[in-house]
Amino acid sequence: MSIDRYEEHDGLGLAALVRRGEVAPQELLDAALARIQRHNPRLNAVVTPLYDAARAEVARGLPPGPFQGVPFLVKELVASVAGAATTASSRLFARQMPAADSEIVARMRRAGLVIVGKTNSPEFGLSPATESLLYGVTRNPWDTALTPGGSSGGAAAAVASGMVPAAHATDGGGSIRIPASCCGLFGLKPTRARISAGPEGGEGLSGLAHQHVVSRSVRDSAALLDALAGPMPGDPYQAPPPERPYLDEVGRAPGRLRIAFARTAPTGVPVDPACVAAVEDAARLCEQLGHHVEEASPDFDAPALERGFEMVFATNTMANIARATGGALPDRELVEPLTYALAEAGRGVSASEYILNLHALHRQARRIAGFFERHDIWLTPTLAQTPRPLGWFDIRSSDVRAWMDRLAAYLPFTYPFNVTGQPAASVPLHWTPQGLPIGCQFAARYGEEGLLLRLCAQLEAARPWFHRRPPVSGLAHGH
Repeated sequence: MSIDRYEEHDGLGLAALVRRGEVAPQELLDAALARIQRHNPRLNAVVTPLYDAARAEVARGLPPGPFQGVPFLVKELVASVAGAATTASSRLFARQMPAADSEIVARMRRAGLVIVGKTNSPEFGLSPATESLLYGVTRNPWDTALTPGGSSGGAAAAVASGMVPAAHATDGGGSIRIPASCCGLFGLKPTRARISAGPEGGEGLSGLAHQHVVSRSVRDSAALLDALAGPMPGDPYQAPPPERPYLDEVGRAPGRLRIAFARTAPTGVPVDPACVAAVEDAARLCEQLGHHVEEASPDFDAPALERGFEMVFATNTMANIARATGGALPDRELVEPLTYALAEAGRGVSASEYILNLHALHRQARRIAGFFERHDIWLTPTLAQTPRPLGWFDIRSSDVRAWMDRLAAYLPFTYPFNVTGQPAASVPLHWTPQGLPIGCQFAARYGEEGLLLRLCAQLEAARPWFHRRPPVSGLAHGH
């Protein structure tokens, strides 16, 4: 295979070339490293190169997994890669060096993936933009003056620019779906506990946090979910088992689904006309595909959900810091101003307030779940705004209220499904006249990733996006 044709394939496509003997894993690694070296100076997506370790891994021989020889990147948050700094993009943990892989990373290796580096994240994953004082700013390959989203913006910028076909991502309030929307990718947040957080943790962010990938194709996301899903012994709970392998859902007819869609945000914040146009267009497409489509939204206390989400973020920020400080607030020079202010707010929450807050979130989750007894899918804009300029979310600010208000105006559609634990995916179905991608979010009932993948694959077949590439990739076409 010519190195110039690397981007023509998704991860499964590259692995098929390896199985047929048309390309060697070393050639794929060389192709990935060439693209990282070409694009990363402009994007700052990869912040921890693991090139020598990747070469050594290929030289030792790779397991015959479904992604044998496919280059891959791990997000600099949550997951540990043995021998690579695991900093959460914070100076507080800049010297933390794990001795062993997280379970999810071990599963990546068993699938045959070759880990070539780690991608940028905001400090502790707090921001929907990927900017940190430790690693700097990551840029959007569609327009380098804009954010690629966050907190998995490094992963999304790397995949969209063609460095790798898919990359590890995490999601505590939308952090898979937000950058997928901003970068024109497919991003599925799985059901709560679908992928183990072990052995380091039982649940992340009070159960709100999930791990998976951003990818260029639905089938890569499905096959990677097959490879990465499942509990570890001792996990506090686990997701219901799938009916069949997720990859088998791709291409399977979804049937006639009851799809509700929303033009307006649950909290009443304004929704950009471009985002409204995207969801209206997606609703029409679903109708053309034979689904029953109507405008409807769940009835729940959106402000209460928003307040509860804020408390979870503040208390968990303090808990993250306490791993290094033993419970004290850190030296102000070791964390960003916003992180310090959030931790300070979290430290002031009593144990009883925290527990009552979780109970309140669970009550709202039940109200949202009731909506899915009448509808199979809820379709919304992924975001209420188009991709924001760099610096829009100011990590140097210590005004928590202003930060939260800006956050609430940006992502009113994503975080409810972190609270409910339901699977939700951002699908790149729309581009603005200026050439910016706008994602549409599709959410399904708890445990029903299979149904969601059937629908998303149907949408992908009806309106393919794979060959739409951003200017920074050097392969921009299809606009």
